[in-house]
Amino acid sequence: MKHKKALYALQILLLCVSVATVRAGNDSKRGAAGGVEVLLPVGARGQALAGSNLATTSGVEAIHWNPAGVGRINGSGEAIFSHTNYIADIGLTYGAVAINSEGFGALGLSIKTVDFGDIPETTEDFPEGTGATFSPVFSVIGLTYSRMLTDRIAVGATVKLVSETIGRSSAMGVGLDAGVQYSFAPDSPLNGLKFAVALKNLGPSMQYNGADLERSVTVPNTAANSPIRQLRFNTQEFELPSTLDLGISYELHLADVNRFTVNTIFQNSNFGSDEYRGGLEYAFSEQIFLRGGYVYSVSQGNETTTIFGMTAGAGFNLDLGGMAVRVDYAYRDTEYFLGTNTVAVQLNF
Repeated sequence: MKHKKALYALQILLLCVSVATVRAGNDSKRGAAGGVEVLLPVGARGQALAGSNLATTSGVEAIHWNPAGVGRINGSGEAIFSHTNYIADIGLTYGAVAINSEGFGALGLSIKTVDFGDIPETTEDFPEGTGATFSPVFSVIGLTYSRMLTDRIAVGATVKLVSETIGRSSAMGVGLDAGVQYSFAPDSPLNGLKFAVALKNLGPSMQYNGADLERSVTVPNTAANSPIRQLRFNTQEFELPSTLDLGISYELHLADVNRFTVNTIFQNSNFGSDEYRGGLEYAFSEQIFLRGGYVYSVSQGNETTTIFGMTAGAGFNLDLGGMAVRVDYAYRDTEYFLGTNTVAVQLNF
């Protein structure tokens, strides 16, 4: 039975690779995707590791990075809340909860919202501003299912509802994430080595519609009393930014209280350059954590294509008796803006 489950996991992995290969793009498509809020990272641990924790992410935070890890919940359930001060005064708020049931697997629900603040309204008649403001509402709601096929193989998938509203116009779409994690047995010579694959943001195109795209006009060269007609602008459809992530991690334990984990991933995007990410986490007695990472991306013209570089963070666990609380912080350096800061609180129950 275990061999069959391993075979199923391998088939899922190969399917993810083949589908992503068909959909892969190049640098010429950079900036042409829509719904990019699905890429905005959440949680502090993964951000501090530069998103390199594909093979080691677990529990409720894994919903964003690799849904396969959700099935590795430590306990019966987890909840997480995080807030990020993103670039250009953009706020990113995230909340998720996941519950694990023995024999069934884990179910998770997540909500991500993006706060752009108040933006001055301008129109054709008032290009300098009308005096009014508006605030776009972007959100991503996800439903995740994950299960441990064996003690070493985990699979998971997330269906996401992507919603964007700007004034009286909006767009809505659906995306799919799927992932696999594999770790070698404790008695294996490769004990500590893990690998994973995740295909994310696969879905149909989105398109804006709404009242702000309508205009009341009088057809030129007609009589003065001709009826006013309602016209609608047709907007261009846009695709979600799909990615294929391949990750490898290695854990080293020293003196029973020290753990060092090296994480690396390769990310292929259908709307941009390939990215290479690496991260290192040190844990003392699984109570105190120090983390760092780096993102590297080069286009076909040998130019850097990401504004992010170094990352760093820390965290600690608190035992409140029957409930564990983990508090994490992450900082990401940026090239043209002030760095981003993320604080996350996670509950294990």
